[in-house]
Amino acid sequence: MLRRICGTLYFQVILAILLGALLGAYAPGAGVSMKALGDAYIKLIKMIIAPVIFCTLSVGIAGANSMKKVGTTGSLALLYFEVMSTIALIIGMMVVNFARPGSAMNVNVTALDTAPIAAYATAGKTQSAKEFLLNIIPPTFFDPFATGDILQVLLLSILFGIGLRFSGGAESVVYEVLERVSAVVFAIVGLLSKAAPVGAFGAMAYTVGAYGIASLASLAKLIGCFYLTCICFIVLVLGGVLRLYRLNIFLFLRYIRDELLIVLGTSSSETALPSLMTKLEELGVSRSTVALVVPAGYSFNLDGTAIYLTMALVFIAQATNTHLTLGQQLSALAVLLLTSKGAAGVTGSGFIVLAATLSATHSVPLAGLTLILGIDRFMSEARALTNVIGNGVACLVIAQWTGETKLNSVRKRLTITQPELVGSRDC
Repeated sequence: MLRRICGTLYFQVILAILLGALLGAYAPGAGVSMKALGDAYIKLIKMIIAPVIFCTLSVGIAGANSMKKVGTTGSLALLYFEVMSTIALIIGMMVVNFARPGSAMNVNVTALDTAPIAAYATAGKTQSAKEFLLNIIPPTFFDPFATGDILQVLLLSILFGIGLRFSGGAESVVYEVLERVSAVVFAIVGLLSKAAPVGAFGAMAYTVGAYGIASLASLAKLIGCFYLTCICFIVLVLGGVLRLYRLNIFLFLRYIRDELLIVLGTSSSETALPSLMTKLEELGVSRSTVALVVPAGYSFNLDGTAIYLTMALVFIAQATNTHLTLGQQLSALAVLLLTSKGAAGVTGSGFIVLAATLSATHSVPLAGLTLILGIDRFMSEARALTNVIGNGVACLVIAQWTGETKLNSVRKRLTITQPELVGSRDC
């Protein structure tokens, strides 16, 4: 029994995270040098994301029974994403106003060193709606596979799937080839998943070694409020949504525990995208629904990032003694509804979006970003975990709305003890 437990990805990733944290704490220099391991694993996963989305979504659309149902799924997904993102933003704003974690800091804005945030401020320049829409269109057919832009890959996959459907669909040679390529792609995902403990070890060792546990003390109240808010959102909001369909959020969390541990170790929700899609299919959700909802959610349904953005914005205002009226907070909330969309689920994206929001609102000093720069990495774990869980729940809910899954089957799969499923897809 012990040998079987030790052989699971779940145990290996937990052990790797603990060892990485210990190395970073007791040998910071060696911990920082492990950064390459975490970066390499994240790059390997990002390398395979575009082929996973393209093959799965194109095959799903081409083989779907009804194009109308595909359109309905996409529309319902966008509606759900907007509602949940708004709820997350409001909850974050309510908590930070109630707890007031930055009120005791009394920071002089003019004394802050803005050099460390210069790159984020430049990257965070806001886009117009026209620029955002034009950037979804790739310059060439193959460009999205080179850049890894999820929205561009989604657009290309949808167009290719529709074109394939009208040129033979499931009976065509191209469809059969894509299915075989999909099998190869997911076999690669299975191989890469075996390196997850190494990636988690390297990323955690670097985080603790570079920033140190002691760096959390001065801003512990903000970190604590943020983690507590994310936990409450997962249990109460997402759990409440699943409860409407008599599904248990804790059983779902156990089901995707491997993915959650990988995200915890790497601080990137993208590292769990391929295997999360696999597990949702194995749970009984149709391929077309999984392929459309989950990748889209990684750009439009970032609940953890939404909570972080409102809490960080109001925290900076409190710490710099910048008074925000209710109207200004609501205006910032409206801006966040736009700037939070399209943020990739990778480390640092939340910080860049926050810079964009501060630049757009002009109500909170941009220099205040330096206050949370040192702890952003520690907060990214909670952001990424909440994002992954939120997208998994979204897929289950939308699949139920469109009749693309059977709840009895889902409940049965969630209640039994699950074997290690990463990379076990039967294509």
